[in-house]
Amino acid sequence: MSALTGRRVLVTGARGTFGRHLGAALSAAGAHVVGLDLHPDPAAAVPVLGVDLTDPAAAPAAVRAAVDRLGGLDLLVNNAGVGGPAPAELPPDDTVRRQIEVNLLAAWHTTAAALPALVPAHGRVIFVASRMAVLPLPLAAAYGVSKRALVAYADALRLEVGTHVGVSVVYPSMVASPIHDTTVRAGLSLDGVSRPEPVAGVVAAILRAATARRAPRDVATTGRGRLELALARHAPALADRLVRRTVAARVAAGGFDGAPLAAGLVRRHRDPAG
Repeated sequence: MSALTGRRVLVTGARGTFGRHLGAALSAAGAHVVGLDLHPDPAAAVPVLGVDLTDPAAAPAAVRAAVDRLGGLDLLVNNAGVGGPAPAELPPDDTVRRQIEVNLLAAWHTTAAALPALVPAHGRVIFVASRMAVLPLPLAAAYGVSKRALVAYADALRLEVGTHVGVSVVYPSMVASPIHDTTVRAGLSLDGVSRPEPVAGVVAAILRAATARRAPRDVATTGRGRLELALARHAPALADRLVRRTVAARVAAGGFDGAPLAAGLVRRHRDPAG
């Protein structure tokens, strides 16, 4: 990790599960790190400035304050994200809008504000997406949609600024964190549908992307993740069948019983004619 020594790094979602571990790892590797989060913690080992990154007026000011504090910027990690239950068959509600605002638009605001510092430094931007960006799961449409849109944004950004700024996307699977709490409370936990992985592996993948000689385009966090990304891209129909089979088994086992938001899914699986 010697390549990180002296690097000036901005991490969004700095007080979340990934953000805390990532800030600690970057600091241990010799980087100078400032975090952004909804709730500030300026006295922490990794100082965190408070800002709502979905606010188009507040985000640029917060990024400028962080860059001034760092004395420049070499690396931006767009890590902030939220989840929540959102069946695709139901109309979009506040939960859906919030996920699109945080997972996509906040990253867009932050990146646009950071580019004037990143371009002259020939820096890098890393987006923490999700395997659900390419391998969608039922009952969590907003998260998959927002993360797929984030990947599309990263792809467009790479074409525009890739001569001067490296752009990478990291694809974690499910990691135990409070981001899943609202989904669990709604009875829509995807345990058994998505295989969990340790947070340390996600952090390691982000650090690999940050220190590679050339910024990698797409970074899986596990060997299984690489297989799933390849399957989703090259055999999407097969990927759909595998997910449907897994979900059918979960429904048959009563995994979604008592969850109102899953009622349509359960009914159709148990009564194919209706």
